[in-house]
Amino acid sequence: MKNKYIIAFVAVAMAISGCTKLNENISGQIGNEGVNSGNVADLLNGSYTAMRNPYQGPWGWWSLQEFPSDEAIVPTRAGDWDDNGAWRALHLHRWEADHSRISDTYKDLHGVNYAATNVLAFNPTPIQAAEARFVRAFAQFSILDGWGQVAFRDPGELAVKNSRVRKAPEEIDYLISELTAIIPILIDGPNYFANKDAAKMLLMKCYLNKGAFLNRTAPTFDAADMARVITLADEIINSGKYKLTPNYFDNFAPTNDKLSTENIFTSRNIGGSDAGAVKDMWVPPLHYNQNPSGYNGFSTLSDFYKKFEASDQRIGGAYAGMTNVSGVKVGFLIGQQYDQTGALIKDRRNNNLIFTPEVSNIETDANHLEVAGIRVIKYPIDYVNASTGKAENDWVYYRYSDVLLMKAEAQLRTGLTGNALTLVNSLRAVRGASAFGSLTLDNLLDERGREFFWEGVRRQDLIRFGKFLTPWQEKPSDNPRNLVFPIPDNQLGNTNYTQNPGY
Repeated sequence: MKNKYIIAFVAVAMAISGCTKLNENISGQIGNEGVNSGNVADLLNGSYTAMRNPYQGPWGWWSLQEFPSDEAIVPTRAGDWDDNGAWRALHLHRWEADHSRISDTYKDLHGVNYAATNVLAFNPTPIQAAEARFVRAFAQFSILDGWGQVAFRDPGELAVKNSRVRKAPEEIDYLISELTAIIPILIDGPNYFANKDAAKMLLMKCYLNKGAFLNRTAPTFDAADMARVITLADEIINSGKYKLTPNYFDNFAPTNDKLSTENIFTSRNIGGSDAGAVKDMWVPPLHYNQNPSGYNGFSTLSDFYKKFEASDQRIGGAYAGMTNVSGVKVGFLIGQQYDQTGALIKDRRNNNLIFTPEVSNIETDANHLEVAGIRVIKYPIDYVNASTGKAENDWVYYRYSDVLLMKAEAQLRTGLTGNALTLVNSLRAVRGASAFGSLTLDNLLDERGREFFWEGVRRQDLIRFGKFLTPWQEKPSDNPRNLVFPIPDNQLGNTNYTQNPGY
C-alpha cells in the first residue's frame, strides 16, 4: 500500500483559486503570513495535488488534447451529451474565447503554476525548490502548448498584481534554462515525484516541440535541437532503469506502481482514500448497463481504430481482475458486449449492446443512440475500490516508450532513418505488431497514435507533424487560428495578455 501524503490546505486553495482578477485578490491575501519553513513540504505536496485538477481524468487538459484530435469524439445522443454544443465544438474546432472547458483548464493549469511558484517563497531546501520548479515548468509547458503565452509571477509576489506574460521564444528559452538547471539537483526517484528522468523527458519535449511552438503553421526542426533530444534519450536509455512492460495495460493498472517497468513520472493515487479522477477514464465511455454503470458518452473514431493490426496487444482484450469480474475488456470495445458469465448485455431498449464503428457528432437514430462509437478503456478498472470512487491506478504522465519514440523522431528528422527504423521496430515487436519495412513521418505519427492513444498527447503530436488542420472523420477543413486556443474572455482583464489572432 502506498503511503498517504499530507495535502496543505493553503496550496490547494491557491491552485483552485486560479487567476481571474477576483480570485487573484483572494489568494493574494495569503502572502507569506502564517507559513514557515516547516510547511514547505506540505506546500510542495499541495502543488503535486493541484496537478490533479487539470491533468488527471478526462475533463481538463486531456479533453483539450484528445477531443480536438482524430482519436476521440463525444457524440450528442438525442439530448444526452449536448452540453450546449461544447463537446462538438472541440471536435469540430469551432471553439471561441468563452468555451467553458478551455477556460476552466486554463485557470487550473495556472493554479498549478502559481502553487508551485508559491513554494519557492518559503525557503525550501535545494531539492524541494528543484521539485517545485519542475512542477511549475510542467504546467507552463502545457500552457505554452495550448495558448502560446504564459502568465507568471515571482515567488512571494502578491496575486493582486497583473501577472506578467511570456510568449513563445522567451518562454521556451526560460523552460530550457530552468530544466537544465534543476536536473543535477533532482533525485532519481520515486516516479510519483519530480525526478531527473522526468525533467529530462520534459526537456526533450521542449527541444522537440520548439520549432512547432515558434511556427505552428510550418514547424521546423533544428539539427542541434534534435541532437539534444537524442543525447537526453540516450542518458535515460543507458541508465538501465527502464524497459518496455510486457503487458502494455499493466502500465495503467490499479497496481501499476508495481507492475510497470516503464513509467517515469506518475501521480500517486491511494485507492479508497486519496485519489484523483482516474475512474472518469472508464465511466464516461461505458454504457449504462455495463459494470460499472457508465454515462454512454466518449468514443473513438473508426478511422483511428483501423490503424491497429489484430495482433497488436495495444488493441486490447481480456484483463485479469477486470474481465472476470464484469466482462469489460481493456483497450477498444467494439461489437457485442458480455458480462463476466458470458451472457449478452442489452441496451435500455432491450436490444443487444453492440458497439458500432459508425459514429457521428450528432446521433439521432433511436436504435443507434446507445451503441454508436467504439469505446476505449485505457486504465484497467479498479473494482476493489469502485464503491469509493477513488481508484488505486497511478495516473501516468511519462513513459519510457515516449523516450524511444522521441529519439526515433529526432533521428528521422536529421536523416538517421535506419537507426530510427530499428528503434521503432524494437518497440513494435514488444507490442505484438509487425515490423515496418520503412519509416516515414506519416507512419511514425501513426505509431505515436497507437502507443499513446487516449493519454492526452495527440493534439500536440498532430501540430508538430503538420497534420492538425487536415480534415478527418467528423471534422472538415480548418482555420489556422485553431493551432492555439483563445485566451479565455474572463482572463483578459489582465492587460498584459494579447488575444490570440482570429479570436
